[in-house]
Amino acid sequence: MIACLRLFGFLPLTDQELLMIRYPSPGCIVEYIEGNAVQIAIVMNEAGEKLKLLLPSRREVTLGKNRILPWIGPLYEDSLRREDCLALMEKHRLSRLETEKNIAVLELWQMVQGEVKNASAEWFVELSISNPSIDVVAAFGHALLACKTHFRFCPPVFQIYSAEEADKREAEQKIRAERESLLQGGKAFLHMLWEVALGRRKLVMPEKHASPSSEWPSPEIQARIETLLRKRMADPNDSETDPLWKQIARSLPDAPQMPLQLLLAWGKVPAHYNVWLDQAGYAADDLWWKECADEVERLLAALQPETLDQLPLSHLPFVSIDSESTRDIDDAFFLEPFESGWHLTLALAYPSFAWHFGGGLDLKVRERGTSLYLPEKTSHMLPECIGAEGYSLKEGKIRPAFLLTLHLDSLGNLVHCEPSFARVRVAANLSYRACEAVLEGQSDAAATPFLSLLQNAFRLATLLREKRIENGAILMERPEPIIRLEGEGAQTRVFLEQEPCTKNAQCIVSEYMIAASSACAEWAIEQGVPLLFRTQAISLPHEMAGMYSAPEEIAKVIRFLMPSLLETKPAPHAALACQAYAPITSPLRRYADFVNVAQIAHYCLEGQARFPLTELESLLTHLAETLDRVGQIQRYRPRYWKLLFFLQQGDAVWWDGIITEIHDGGVSVVLPAQAMLIRAKRALFDDRAHIGTHVRVRVGKVHPLWNEIQIVEAVSLYPAWFCRALSERGFFNGSVCTACSLCLPPWLCALGSCYCQKCMRH
Repeated sequence: MIACLRLFGFLPLTDQELLMIRYPSPGCIVEYIEGNAVQIAIVMNEAGEKLKLLLPSRREVTLGKNRILPWIGPLYEDSLRREDCLALMEKHRLSRLETEKNIAVLELWQMVQGEVKNASAEWFVELSISNPSIDVVAAFGHALLACKTHFRFCPPVFQIYSAEEADKREAEQKIRAERESLLQGGKAFLHMLWEVALGRRKLVMPEKHASPSSEWPSPEIQARIETLLRKRMADPNDSETDPLWKQIARSLPDAPQMPLQLLLAWGKVPAHYNVWLDQAGYAADDLWWKECADEVERLLAALQPETLDQLPLSHLPFVSIDSESTRDIDDAFFLEPFESGWHLTLALAYPSFAWHFGGGLDLKVRERGTSLYLPEKTSHMLPECIGAEGYSLKEGKIRPAFLLTLHLDSLGNLVHCEPSFARVRVAANLSYRACEAVLEGQSDAAATPFLSLLQNAFRLATLLREKRIENGAILMERPEPIIRLEGEGAQTRVFLEQEPCTKNAQCIVSEYMIAASSACAEWAIEQGVPLLFRTQAISLPHEMAGMYSAPEEIAKVIRFLMPSLLETKPAPHAALACQAYAPITSPLRRYADFVNVAQIAHYCLEGQARFPLTELESLLTHLAETLDRVGQIQRYRPRYWKLLFFLQQGDAVWWDGIITEIHDGGVSVVLPAQAMLIRAKRALFDDRAHIGTHVRVRVGKVHPLWNEIQIVEAVSLYPAWFCRALSERGFFNGSVCTACSLCLPPWLCALGSCYCQKCMRH
C-alpha cells in the first residue's frame, strides 16, 4: 500500500528509490537494449547469471546479467503485485522520456570532447546536477546512446569521439538516413513506374499539395530518385550508386537500359532520348564551349587579314565535294595533269593555326574526339563558329589551309610529297550529286564549269583504285539508306530512303583522301615526325583483293579482317593496301587528324614536332578511350532508328534478305535495302537455305532500346545471284497472285514453286 501511495505521488520517494543499485535483484527496475531500442523491465527472479524479467507487455523473458544497462534501479519490494509492477515501469518510463527531451546532449559533448576520452552516464549527469535520481541518470544514458555520431557505448562507459571523428560519423549517418528514406519511398515508386513502362497502367500524377502515398513519395525523395536514375542511366556500372541501386531495384527485372525506361515512363526525359550521349559524356548542343569563349574569340580573331597575311596566298582554284548538308568542309583539291603524270594538291582545313594545346578549349575538344552525324542532329567536334564557319573551307572565303602536293607519275605512283601552308580561296563547294551528274554526261549549273577538272579527277581516282587493288586492297560497296525523321517526340515517324548513287564522285574523294593520308605517313616516317597512324597489320591472301558488293561476299571477307587501330608506330593497313596511313584529311571532324596536321605544321615552321613521341603516346591513351565511348553513339543510335522503323512497319510486312552465314543452330540474314544484319534460328529455314540464298522474312519482337529484333518467319527462294541476274533483265513483271492480287514474276510461276511476295502463299 505504501509503495502504491509513493508511486502515485501521495508520499515522497525514499533514498532507496532515488539512487542507483549496484546489482540487480528481485523488485529492481532495469533496462536493456533490444532491436536497437532501450527496453524497461522489472526483475522477478535471479538465478546465477540469469534474470527473469517482467516486461510492460506482461511478457516474461530470461536475460543474462551482462546485457543489463549500467543504470540499475530503483529497488522495490519483491512482493509487489503484477499490476503494481506494470504501473511502476510505466511511471519510470514516462519520467525518463520527459527528462530526455530536455537534455542538450551536443552541449555535453562540446564541454568534454578533447578533455575526457570516456565516462559513465552518471558522470555526465553530475556535470550539471547534484544527487540525481536514477530516472535522470537513465535519461542521460538514453540521450548518449541515441547520439551515435558523438558517443560510443562501451559498457559500462561512453567513449567520446573527437571533433574530426564526430564530423565524419555525422556525415555517414546523414548518408545512411537518406539511403533508408530513399529505400522506403523508392521501391514501390519504381515498381509503379515499371508497370507504366510496360504499358500495364497509366501514369497518374498526384495533386500538387497531396501528401506522400505508398506509391508517390515526398518531393525530396522523388528528386533523389531522379538523380539516382540519371546517374545510373549515364553510367550503368557506377560503383558509387551500385549498392543502393541493387537494393532499390531488387524487385525489378534485369532489363537493359532500365533507368532510362523508368525516366521515360516518369516523363523526365523525352521520347527517343539519346542515352548513348549521356553514357559517352558527349554534349549534343553547341553550348559546351561557352566557358572557353575567350579562346574561341581569339581563334576567330586569327582569321583577320593582318594575321592571315603571315601565310602565303595560293591562287589554285580548289574545289570540294561533299554532301549537300555538309557545313564543316575540311578538304578540297586541285588537279593538274601533265604528260609525265599528275600534280594533285589537296587543301585541308587548318584549325590549329592559332590553337592553344593544353588550354581549356583543347581539353574539351579532346573529350569529344570526333564529330557525330546522327539522323536527328549533327554535333560538331569543334564549336560551330570554328568548325562549321570560321575555319571551314567555304566557297569564296579566304581560309588558312594545310596544302599537300602529291607528284604522281603516269601510272599513279607517288614520286614526291610536298607539305606546305597557305591561305586559300576555294572556288566552289560542289555536291556529290552535282559531280555525279556531270561525270555521267548530264548538265548541272554548279558543277558543269568544272567538267574538265572532274573528268581528270575521276581518271586519276580510277587509276589509284586499280593500283590499290593490284597491291591487295579490299573494297566493299555497302549502300547505307538515309534515315529520315518526321514529327517530334512520341509522334516521330522513321523513313528509310535510298540515296542516289554517286559512286564516281565518291571514288574521287575517297581515293584522294587515302592517297593523301598514305603519302603524308610516308613523309613523316622519312622526316622522323611522330604521328598517329591508322594500322591493320594482318596478312590477307592476294586473291582476296578486289571490289565486293554482294552481302554474302562482304560477310565472307569481313571474317578475315580485324578492326584498324590508332597507334603511334607506323604499320601497314592491309585492307587499304597502304604501307603506312596517317589520317589527316578531316581536321575539323576528328581529333586524330587535328593533331596530325598540327604536328606537321609545327615541324615545317619550327623544325620539330609539336608533341614528342612520349607525349603523343600519352595523348593517344586518353583519345582511344574517348573514341571508343563516342563510337558507341555512332553505332547504336542509327540502329535504334532502324529498329524503330521496323517496329512502326509492324510484323506483317515481308522483307527481302540474303543469307550471309550459317553456323551452329543459327543463320545470319542481311536485308540489303535497310543495311540490317539479323540473326535467326536455323529451324526457321528449309533445306534450300545456303549462303547466298535469297529469302523473304518477317520480323517481330522488336525493341529498339534493347537492340533486339527477331525473325519470326522465313521463306527461302532462290540464290541471290540468280534473283539479281533475272531482276536486271526485267523478269519481275508478270502474273498475279490469286490470294492477294500482287503481281508475281512470271519466271517464278514458270518454275512452279513460287511464293507471293506479299502473302507468302504458293
